[in-house]
Amino acid sequence: MFGTQTTRLEAISILQQLHHKGFVHGDVKPENFLLGQPGTSNEKKLYLIDLGLASRWKEAASGRHVEYDQKPDVFRGTVRYASVHAHLGRTGSRRDDLESLAYTLIFLLRGKLPWQGYIGENKGFLVCKKKMATSPEMLCYLCPPPFQQFLEIVTNMKFDEEPNYPKLISLFHNSIDFNSSIRPIQIDGAIKVGHKRGRSLTELEDGEQLKKKVRLGSPASQWISIYNSRTSMKQRYHYNVMDSRLHQHVEKGKEDGLYISCVASSLNLWAVVMDVGTGFTSQVYELSPIFLHKEWIMEQWDKNYYITSVAGACNGSALVVMSKGTPYTQQSYKVSDVFPFKWINKKWKEGFSVTSMTTAGSKWGIVMSRNAGYLSQVVELDFLYPSEGIHRRWEKGYRITSAAATEDQAAFILSASKRKSQDIMQETLRTSAFPSTHVKDKWLKNLYISSICYGRTVS
Repeated sequence: MFGTQTTRLEAISILQQLHHKGFVHGDVKPENFLLGQPGTSNEKKLYLIDLGLASRWKEAASGRHVEYDQKPDVFRGTVRYASVHAHLGRTGSRRDDLESLAYTLIFLLRGKLPWQGYIGENKGFLVCKKKMATSPEMLCYLCPPPFQQFLEIVTNMKFDEEPNYPKLISLFHNSIDFNSSIRPIQIDGAIKVGHKRGRSLTELEDGEQLKKKVRLGSPASQWISIYNSRTSMKQRYHYNVMDSRLHQHVEKGKEDGLYISCVASSLNLWAVVMDVGTGFTSQVYELSPIFLHKEWIMEQWDKNYYITSVAGACNGSALVVMSKGTPYTQQSYKVSDVFPFKWINKKWKEGFSVTSMTTAGSKWGIVMSRNAGYLSQVVELDFLYPSEGIHRRWEKGYRITSAAATEDQAAFILSASKRKSQDIMQETLRTSAFPSTHVKDKWLKNLYISSICYGRTVS
């Protein structure tokens, strides 16, 4: 069906017409494109069917673009062809239809996509991970150049960006339909087009323009540090701390009137940040080979201590910090093999807020508290650092209050405060090494570390 240049152009044109009416299809795939009835004047005309998952990208009354949001437990579409943003539960927009069309075109040309064959409950996660790890160059290595160009353009579009349909259409105007390496494939009685089988880190300040493609395939891990504007205060940090040296650093900080404000781990070594601005009156901690040791935590709850910082190491151990002097009135926590958004959403409805989170290997540990002082919270979860989502949340008055990362994903909790106080300026920094050379520069601007983690942030 897509074996000719004309039908590829028509497919883009059909989406353009639908988008012009203010809708996105939400389930672009080969099965939803049909040719007209044979023997009629429309037999060569392309149709897009099944609008059951269609949604508005433009508000009918105001004409404005719909608001950005992310709900990681919501998926709409077909796993094989869905955009990465759809896998991650982001509000659908025009870019998602076009990314799905790119996968559709490549599938019909090559006969297969690299993420086919996954099964089980974790299928969606594994497919999304594979899509993020497959560069346009790798995916299109047997395709004519326009296919890779099309994919690169649509996968780098912003949420509310107006697609340049004429440019996308023009890519295929002079494309080669068939060459010696391409042959028709008979699938379910329909002629499709495929190929013969062949043999086949830097430091980045948030907001800086990327000079390279966003999705390039090879994973990398970095430190993610978050800084809040505060009145001038004393802050201290230690990093690459071995288990045996942890007590020494913490006790010295206590002697100087400092309490632990956040902790993190990299390669089974600890990073500890202490300052005078926590408001805590007393603090205890445990370094345990058990990830979030339930018995010890419950003992401290009985003494009116609450979890204020957590960090997990690659070997499964955890550092849990509990403090007095918090506003919290009740706490709950969960350990999960996947990011537990459904549980978080349930606890939000019960009046809890995420106040700490961490990872250990692939496990997530989430701590939620009552009376945390937040009006509302949202989450940004991605296989990369979700720069666009964070900036959109900042524009709405949200600020990062928790961050954690595995080798695959990075998660950020952003919160809107109940207090109508002056807006807090926030910056993030991503560095290949612990940002010791940058922290002092931030301090000169009265910006202090509020959260830090280590894990997957770029590809």
